[in-house]
Amino acid sequence: MLAEERDPRLKRLEFEVRATGVKLEQMSPLRSGIHTRGYLPHVKREGASYFVTFRLADSLPKEVFYKIQRERASRLACLAALQPTPSSTHAPAATTDTPQQIERDYFRKVEEYLDRGIGPCWLRRPEVAGLVSGALKYFDGERYLLRAWVVMPTHVHAVLWPMPNYSLSTIVKSWKGFTAHEINKLIGRSGRSFWQPEAYDRWIRNEVEHDRCCRYVIHNPVKARLCRLASDWQWSSAWPTP
Repeated sequence: MLAEERDPRLKRLEFEVRATGVKLEQMSPLRSGIHTRGYLPHVKREGASYFVTFRLADSLPKEVFYKIQRERASRLACLAALQPTPSSTHAPAATTDTPQQIERDYFRKVEEYLDRGIGPCWLRRPEVAGLVSGALKYFDGERYLLRAWVVMPTHVHAVLWPMPNYSLSTIVKSWKGFTAHEINKLIGRSGRSFWQPEAYDRWIRNEVEHDRCCRYVIHNPVKARLCRLASDWQWSSAWPTP
């Protein structure tokens, strides 16, 4: 894609968000609207809860990531080509694809690979997982409400509601910046990125989706066959607290 060309995913997402009543031009895109930091478009909505995933820099080989990206881009391009235009005289061709389904399939493929635990898996080390868990919980109730979270061997999931005056981008940047600095000191590593620069996030539209995201997060270790019960995984909101 040329630098001056606009990412077609943003146009599709803008249409979807406007349909929900969000007026994109009235707010900072980091709080309500759409912005992009590279590979992924990010949708923000003021007052919404979010499902967030961020992963280790070396958890997903570039060739695997690019393959999954190409598959998603191809499906989005095909979907966009089927949309009617003002001058169109023909009914749009039938398709079962939707932007939501394409994003779900993209996330599922990435998640399936991450759950294999390929690579150094720094987050499997108790002292590292404990440090990340502590960072997630540190400002809970002050900057955000943390509904569910889990630290997996290669990635982190969280469902949270940013409190007023705190954006999701700022919260995730704080988590990643602090933990990367402390963990690199802990493991004696320097000059290399600890986290993948870009996180995956989506705003949660209703209570049904919220509950589904929370269940997914706390049961991820069970799905990845790391434990038998969600409550057996220490680095999770499902772990019993005294």
